[in-house]
Amino acid sequence: MQKSLSLFMLGAFALAGSASVYAQGTGDAAKGKEVFEQCSVCHNADSTDRKMGPGLKGLFKKSKLDSNGKPVSDANVLDKINEGGNGMPAYKDMLTADEKANLLAYLKTL
Repeated sequence: MQKSLSLFMLGAFALAGSASVYAQGTGDAAKGKEVFEQCSVCHNADSTDRKMGPGLKGLFKKSKLDSNGKPVSDANVLDKINEGGNGMPAYKDMLTADEKANLLAYLKTL
């Protein structure tokens, strides 16, 4: 019973963290561009050409993410930012909720 309660609480905290990004609204794309500077080491913003990671131009116009084939959505892009994978570091604890909301807003402008 305690294990189930612990798993439930862990899931609730994770959901609350994701929800806070959405609750903030659309974010600030200009501030998101500043956040993206650390991403630009591995990702192109102005093309689909691959650096170390995929180019992100038109990311939100695609039907699926290149890295895992999931549909492109705020939730799936945020999950990739948070969890990383395939050589990408996890930014869950490196970026604030505001920075993530701003980054999502910027990625939508590409």
